[in-house]
Amino acid sequence: MTSSADPTAPDRPAGDPVAHPVSAATAGDRPPGRRCFGDGDPLYERYHDEEWGRPVHGERELYERMTLEAFQSGLAWITILRRRDGFRAAFDGFDPAVVAGYDEGDVERLMADTRIIRNRAKITAAIANARALLDLHGAGGSLDALFWSATPGPDDPRDRARTFADVPASTPASTALAKELKRHGFRFVGPVTAYAAMQACGIVDDHLADCPVVLARAAP
Repeated sequence: MTSSADPTAPDRPAGDPVAHPVSAATAGDRPPGRRCFGDGDPLYERYHDEEWGRPVHGERELYERMTLEAFQSGLAWITILRRRDGFRAAFDGFDPAVVAGYDEGDVERLMADTRIIRNRAKITAAIANARALLDLHGAGGSLDALFWSATPGPDDPRDRARTFADVPASTPASTALAKELKRHGFRFVGPVTAYAAMQACGIVDDHLADCPVVLARAAP
């Protein structure tokens, strides 16, 4: 699993590095019947079993997931997961109405907060995205509707993958979602980050075919 030695280092280009737990590079030689990821780490196991791939709705909830996926860019997801409570405290529970009102003093406060990833570009993007979300609401839209518009339709069937080598890093749907988010003023959400959010929020279900979560669903 890739990681960055310096969490305050500048972001990589907007091409979205593939450093999410769900990739061939991070899965390793996963024995059949084991979790897609997370075995051996109770926090990671709970995230895999109880959250990843399950539907997420709501403006605050989706704003939080989108923000954390953006902070994850270039880092291992477990790095973010271990800091999630710290992120929630630092960003006022990811209430977009509150975060949208942050000023330069808040940026400096966040840059000094060791509970989060202290990256100025990602912090300012999180604030800009809260403002974009309020603008979206003002125009009569919602982040929920925007994200879930990327749900694959019946004309886009895909067999459940057996290895992460068969799981895409991005799709035409995530590329379209990223483009639409950018059109509405959202930042730091390219096609790969958008697809990771789609996976995390259950818009797509990329649990592998022999994952215990999948097998449990199929059990009589």
